[in-house]
Amino acid sequence: MSRLNFHTAQFMTSAPTLAACPPDDGREVAFAGRSNAGKSSAINALVQQKALARTSKTPGRTQLINFFGLANDTRERLVDLPGYGFAKVPESVKREWQRHLSEYLQKRRSLQGLVLMMDVRHPLTDFDEMLLGWADDQDMPVHILLTKADKLKPGAAKNTLLKVRRQLADWEDLVSIQLFSALKRQGVDELAARLDTWLLDEIDGG
Repeated sequence: MSRLNFHTAQFMTSAPTLAACPPDDGREVAFAGRSNAGKSSAINALVQQKALARTSKTPGRTQLINFFGLANDTRERLVDLPGYGFAKVPESVKREWQRHLSEYLQKRRSLQGLVLMMDVRHPLTDFDEMLLGWADDQDMPVHILLTKADKLKPGAAKNTLLKVRRQLADWEDLVSIQLFSALKRQGVDELAARLDTWLLDEIDGG
């Protein structure tokens, strides 16, 4: 059982740039993924709220870095990074998003880890590998959620999990991977346990 009460998460603020983010103290974990990877649904499943992270029928609508504080203590935060990939926006806007994402991942001192969402049916896209490259450069731990696991039969989902693990074997000391389904609440406890290790000061490995 998680030691942090993720269901107490409350919206703090949205920031268009690193400079507009909340003070860089305490600890935070960022959620990233392609616009159609189920990022908002995963955050909502974790916090047991239907609409904390807003899901949109138009992928990529979220263009801001969204911060959520746990309980009344904003020193422990969840961060929803802009979705990327399928958004129908000009290439110049996409490049601007990418620059802000890169700046946030490279310079945010309170960032303890990155949760990277990949659709279990389409893992390791170019964008996923780009984010893994950034994380590797910063020696930043990454926990991968293979989302929408309910869309595959259990055997096929497990095979994908094993395949992705093999493909990322060189990063096994930095990367952990699990299956996840927001719809079925599959893997929520495992995700919460991982976030505990990153957000709680007294637990080694943060």
